[in-house]
Amino acid sequence: MPRPLPLLEDTSPICCAPLGTQDPISAADATALAVRLRALADPVRLQMLGYLLDRAGREATTGDLARHVGVSDATASHHLKTLETVGLLTKQRHGMRVHHHVVGEAIHAIAKALHVNACC
Repeated sequence: MPRPLPLLEDTSPICCAPLGTQDPISAADATALAVRLRALADPVRLQMLGYLLDRAGREATTGDLARHVGVSDATASHHLKTLETVGLLTKQRHGMRVHHHVVGEAIHAIAKALHVNACC
């Protein structure tokens, strides 16, 4: 059985060359990338991220996200906390509402690490 990845509260940017290039990925960068990919490896979280990326300002409230994916506010909060913990989202409280924002640089860093130059 594979060893589970640690749940790290790591919001530092990933700064590595695309996988498969001449420069091998360091153990630290591999762990940082794997932790972020693990956070994304959930259908509800992917739906939430897609919803956020499609909205003006790339932000939405917890309630909006919960309704969009059809889960309770508590379940949505759990998933949002996971995405926030790995640096893919930030949040800001406005009165009783919490607004979640996509960290574009974090999404781009994952895409860059997984970018394949050659066509299949």
